[in-house]
Amino acid sequence: MEYGVFLPVSGRAASRKTLMQAAQQAESLGYDSVWAADRLVMPWKIDTAYPYSKESTFIVPPDRPFFDTLTCLAFLAGCTETIQLGMSVMVLPYRHPLHWAKIATTIDQLSTGRLIMGVGVGWMEEEFAAMNASFKERGAVSDEQLTLLKQLWTEEHITFRGKYYNVNDIAFNPKPYQTPRVPIWVGGEGKYAQRRAGRYGDAWFPYFVRITPAELAARFEYVRKIARESGRSPDELTLTCCLPIELTPDDAQQEENYLKGSVEQVTDRLQMFQKVGVTHIGLQFMVPHYPERQEQIERFAKEALPALKAYGKT
Repeated sequence: MEYGVFLPVSGRAASRKTLMQAAQQAESLGYDSVWAADRLVMPWKIDTAYPYSKESTFIVPPDRPFFDTLTCLAFLAGCTETIQLGMSVMVLPYRHPLHWAKIATTIDQLSTGRLIMGVGVGWMEEEFAAMNASFKERGAVSDEQLTLLKQLWTEEHITFRGKYYNVNDIAFNPKPYQTPRVPIWVGGEGKYAQRRAGRYGDAWFPYFVRITPAELAARFEYVRKIARESGRSPDELTLTCCLPIELTPDDAQQEENYLKGSVEQVTDRLQMFQKVGVTHIGLQFMVPHYPERQEQIERFAKEALPALKAYGKT
């Protein structure tokens, strides 16, 4: 199983220096990927419930910086050599597909094939309102974008007629460095996201899963079922996810939806995900103070990664 770590693209720690250092540190420590979260607009008042925190409130205050995802990864393509560069996840419906696909393809070329396109439909109504985009139709818009994307990345003469997008005999070059395309990892936890992953994705990529590894694997069977019904081989898809993590000096009481505890405890929990077929986990270290977060990232790499990598070879 591969392991990634989230980048400091938001909050007080967000800066050119820390971003570059974080990616280079992750690469030197043996992580497989780095991940950038996505946010374009930060409303001062957010009434939409945030689905990934206990308090249902978004974790980054509006007066803190939040860098652009694609720009950060383009920057890091030139600052790193081998580590994969991922988005977790880019919100599709309030971007034009010709624009973001061009940027993503450029990043894939400049990084010599290290980009992972994590994509989703978004959750914050206020952000959609600010972008003058339909929140209600965000799923349908996203599906149409992914349908168009396949043509952009595989055809020389592209003509597309849809409900939301129309293009006539255009070229789209260069194509991605990776073949047959940049991997599409579809985020989201519900049925609609699972269907989208089965129809369009290379991986299902739920965020902060609130279920057991066995339940996660059972839900992935539905993704595979949708792939079969869509005329695809279910073996084309992989099971991936993001998890919150916090290392403690000693053993801690375990929480079902949170990787918290000693290195031995979190290692045991992560091995359970590997046993059910998860192939890649993005770890979001939840310590708010950035220097302490860096220490935890380094500690995990030195004390947990060797055992986890060895477990995968047994």
